Amino acid sequence: MPTLIRLFVTGLLTVFTLTSQAADIAPLQQRWAEIQYQLPDKEKPAAFEALAAEAEQVSQNEPDSAPALIWHGIILSSWAGAEGGLGALGKVKQAKAELEKALAIDPEALNGSAYTSLGALYYQVPGWPIGFGDDDQAEALLKRALELNPDGIDSNFFWADYLLDQNRYAEAKAALLKAQAAAPRPERPLADQGRQAEIRERLTKLTNG
Repeated sequence: MPTLIRLFVTGLLTVFTLTSQAADIAPLQQRWAEIQYQLPDKEKPAAFEALAAEAEQVSQNEPDSAPALIWHGIILSSWAGAEGGLGALGKVKQAKAELEKALAIDPEALNGSAYTSLGALYYQVPGWPIGFGDDDQAEALLKRALELNPDGIDSNFFWADYLLDQNRYAEAKAALLKAQAAAPRPERPLADQGRQAEIRERLTKLTNG
């Protein structure tokens, strides 16, 4: 089980379709990718903190918007990962709550991204008594995400990352290759570039043992 210090070093990213409902979250997604993949590590905590405040405002303005809640949860999780330490636990608990709200409103929003994001939290956060981590729950959520988005780059990437955490290397490699083959997202070039780099890194580690 990874520690909170390295929690979400890969960040969370979800697939979305440009709709009127998602219009207000597009700037959040773009800024998230810039912070995650372009800023130096030392600058990420403050940048994610500012972005989390923006995301909170969007979700408050649209309390029934599952996409807004999902992205607030993602950004809180990324902020926790950038900050590290036990102080991150409060943020991931808040992220969990936002993602659960999104599932209650629309479990299929953003191609089931709430399942991917929540599943990733469950395997990356320590279990009881420190946190709420639960590998069985993580697997169930990530499998549901794959049912809704079987060819997505992120649903397959986080499934692979979970499998790596479980030392299921052959399955992980297959999932990484599927993520690598995912169709590019024209509206998300920076996010795709960053995620593909993470996929290559993991495949290299698997190949080199």
